[in-house]
Amino acid sequence: MNIVFVTTVLAAVFAGQLAGTTEQDALVEQDALVNFQNQKEASAWSAVNDGVMGGRSVGKIKSTTDGAMQFFGTLSLENNGGFASIRSGRLQVEMDPQEAFRVRVKGDGRTYIFNLYPKTRRMAFSYRASLPTVAGEWTEVTVPLEDFTPTSFGRRVQNKGPLSPDQISGIGFMLSDKKAGPFELEIQWVRIEPASVEDSP
Repeated sequence: MNIVFVTTVLAAVFAGQLAGTTEQDALVEQDALVNFQNQKEASAWSAVNDGVMGGRSVGKIKSTTDGAMQFFGTLSLENNGGFASIRSGRLQVEMDPQEAFRVRVKGDGRTYIFNLYPKTRRMAFSYRASLPTVAGEWTEVTVPLEDFTPTSFGRRVQNKGPLSPDQISGIGFMLSDKKAGPFELEIQWVRIEPASVEDSP
């Protein structure tokens, strides 16, 4: 009887752990704008590198076994190049102007760029924010929507207002830190972070 009791308790604990894990995973998936734990997510993304302007940088994407999308390659400064990037397909972004994006990443210590692409696209135009990484460690970076800066060909566009959430058509990540060499960034998910109490009117 004791053996049966212990076995029953262990089974209940194990089931509870499984339920907790499933519930946590479901919560992340529900809240995520993009969740690469679902490997199908990566298929909607594409790489856009400086080869479109004659450069020689190489940037690629692939799904990893730990539920992330890996953005990797080699940055080259030859032929006036110097950027590699990846972009999502069209997204439906629902958020308030006071809210933020939260990104779970594991990088190589380099600072990447988090891009927002408006529905009215112009060539080489996006709203940008810095995305710092810690080499070999998973970190979560929060970037308020109001911190994204309008840029064209890497330069800030003056007299351009903030991007309205309903005008966001897609997101992306870029490396253009003028440091030639290999790079690697893993992204697990991107989600909308609710406005903090301090930010509320």
